[in-house]
Amino acid sequence: MIQPSDRAPDDDVARSTSSIETRPEAMLAPGEVDVAGPAIAQLPEGEARYARAARAANTLRGYRSDWREFSSWCRRHDLEPMPAAPSALTAYLTALAGAGASVGTMSRRLSSIRFAHAARDLPDPTATARVQTVWEGIRRVHGAPPDRAKPLMPPELLDVLDACPTTRTWKTRGRPAEPDLSGARDRALLLVGFVGALRRSELVALAFEDVAEHANGLVLTLNRSKTNQTGEQPELVVLPRAGNPDRCPVTALQTWTDLAGITTGPLFRAVAKNNRAGDRALHPESVNDLVQAAVARAGLPAGYSAHSLRAGFVTYAHLRGASDRAIAHQTRHRSLATLGAYVRIEHAWTDNAATALGL
Repeated sequence: MIQPSDRAPDDDVARSTSSIETRPEAMLAPGEVDVAGPAIAQLPEGEARYARAARAANTLRGYRSDWREFSSWCRRHDLEPMPAAPSALTAYLTALAGAGASVGTMSRRLSSIRFAHAARDLPDPTATARVQTVWEGIRRVHGAPPDRAKPLMPPELLDVLDACPTTRTWKTRGRPAEPDLSGARDRALLLVGFVGALRRSELVALAFEDVAEHANGLVLTLNRSKTNQTGEQPELVVLPRAGNPDRCPVTALQTWTDLAGITTGPLFRAVAKNNRAGDRALHPESVNDLVQAAVARAGLPAGYSAHSLRAGFVTYAHLRGASDRAIAHQTRHRSLATLGAYVRIEHAWTDNAATALGL
């Protein structure tokens, strides 16, 4: 059995999710006001630990980044960021819109400003009539559909799988060729992400212990997800066996874990240049990089991302005749209306009278 390497992987983006610092004070510049409020530092350690866990580390990091940007803009314009005056917020939003910021970006900035004030028990400056009126106008003038990742599905997905390397050769004389662990990992990642309709955060959070065998394939237990952040009710995702072993997520996953010697801990890991798996989970951004690299190997155009796997599942399942309810059973969407955004373009030509005009 191949043992995980102790060295840090150097050919993949090997940022570990376990290394994310969740202490608010660890992310501050000298003299900077913490967006999460001063109260946490004044709490007993036991309470402070739970208070830090009230928001995901990635969420807090986004809040802090947005707050720094807003505070910096206020300083440049001799305005007070905390508490923020309605006139400061409307001027800020107008400047962002004029600079071409998307409505989504501006909405996130408002959420961060709202959170920072709430953390200090200050009134919500975004709820004033002046801010709401200007914001509604910006949304009407600059609103646009969000950019969506292209769905990655057959036949393109099959080309991407075929392009994954299978054998690692060496320049060292006499060293025999080995199965390519990066290629095995990528095939498993692509198939599990597609068939499981998983988000990248869910893929990197999977552990070997979360995989259970079933007569029909495998069952994945998602202890936490975007729609289940407290973990009160784990979600289940199935990976059915496929008739073609080259397209089977069960076979691909078992091949990867066997080659990498994974029997516990993170399921998807970085692979070092020496063709050995590390012991740390991939970072969510690494999944994006790996998917895009796999797509590039297959010669496909740009525009794909890690979310293309989930979008590809929804689109392909719909085109294959699956009902929205059956699709949502796997994707765990709470609203069936959300599924329509994935399949709208691909389905636009189906049963459409415009195609039968005879022109």
